[in-house]
Amino acid sequence: MGLEWMYWTVPTAIFFIVIFLLIMGMLVWELVSPTLVRRGFLRIPTTRGTRFFVGLLGTAYIHLVWIGFTDLNLWIALPVSAVWVFTVMRWG
Repeated sequence: MGLEWMYWTVPTAIFFIVIFLLIMGMLVWELVSPTLVRRGFLRIPTTRGTRFFVGLLGTAYIHLVWIGFTDLNLWIALPVSAVWVFTVMRWG
């Protein structure tokens, strides 16, 4: 069985490659500088990996809401998601 069932586009491939590279970057960062558990505005004890995961989930929800409620270009949601991930990683 091949991958004919899935429609791979360049943006889809870039998306998965970037997520993979970010996870590898988080692995290297963790090996070089182990994380400490802290509490931020999320009000739960989190590590860097937890905040990264919450940031990715938030990004998915931002894009789904964008698709559901607007007819605008999806690329406009990307900066909104980037700000969300930065905020969660910094102060979450």
